[in-house]
Amino acid sequence: MKLQAPLSNLQMELLKLYSAGVSDEHLNEIKVLIAKYLFEKARERADAIWDNKNYSDEKINELLKPNT
Repeated sequence: MKLQAPLSNLQMELLKLYSAGVSDEHLNEIKVLIAKYLFEKARERADAIWDNKNYSDEKINELLKPNT
């Protein structure tokens, strides 16, 4: 038997929105907000990795060159 984990805090908040009856227009706005938020978090993480590995534009260009 597989046990399911309880709902996350995000899932609980989204369920509250569903019960409130959000219009399609508001739903689309919420989707955009969530996408922007997740994109910003991914960008922050990528920037931290970039800094941690001391990458430069030159290094990335070198890595992107095809092996010939």
